[in-house]
Amino acid sequence: MTERASLEALSRRIRSKVVEMSHKAKTPHLGSALSCVDILVAAYWEALRIDPKRPCDPDRDRLVFSKGHAMTALYAVLAHRGFFPVEALDTYAEPGDRLTEHSAPGCVPGLEAATGSLGHGLPLGVGMALGGRIQGRSHRVCVVMSDGECDEGSVWEAALLAGAQRLERLAAVVDYNKWQATGRSNETMALAPLREKWQAFGWSAREVDGHDLGALAGVLTRVPDGTGKPVAVVAHTVKGKGVSFMEDDNDWHYRIPSKGECEAALKELERGPSGGTAR
Repeated sequence: MTERASLEALSRRIRSKVVEMSHKAKTPHLGSALSCVDILVAAYWEALRIDPKRPCDPDRDRLVFSKGHAMTALYAVLAHRGFFPVEALDTYAEPGDRLTEHSAPGCVPGLEAATGSLGHGLPLGVGMALGGRIQGRSHRVCVVMSDGECDEGSVWEAALLAGAQRLERLAAVVDYNKWQATGRSNETMALAPLREKWQAFGWSAREVDGHDLGALAGVLTRVPDGTGKPVAVVAHTVKGKGVSFMEDDNDWHYRIPSKGECEAALKELERGPSGGTAR
């Protein structure tokens, strides 16, 4: 198995875990979690300079997961990356458990910020990047955002500041799955053309297939990219990615899978796109 195929299989295993967590805990936002798994896998296995054994290393790269409603995806990624035992995912959202539906401050190693109120992650990331510059550190900051979150004015205030300060070690990745809670993102607010908006705010912006691990890794490893600007990545994704009956269906923003739906999803993810088995 090639390294890329191995990472694709890993993405499917993580999606399987996310489906299981949603079913067992009866928590929503499954479609939102499934759409961003490949972004997180590319970041944590290919791009970020991190050491799970040293989660508080002052020189580590930081990832701020701004779309905190999809926290099952980040929990599963951090566990599989070695920040804490995978077995801890089995008690997700149980009363008193540290893995809360929306993350609590410092609940697990590797979690850089408690998020969930949309529009907060990019301002946090800007502060981390600016603070790193003031301190003379070389770490990079990656903020993973939802497209619906880009409705928030705080996002664009932070984008203006990052552009003005030329925070070239900052990247914002928009999980552009084209849906938000109640409808199509571009029908709720006029997001498009999204890449051009980031460029107008002083960012180096590009569009990628948000499920192409190679393309994602390529752009994230090249931050800073030589332009002297912060980097915006508009990652075109599919809500519910990996499970055919969930893909591009906004019912799965709040819907929780039944036992039968969970089993069907897990079987499909285990087979993979070519009928092979994820290992």
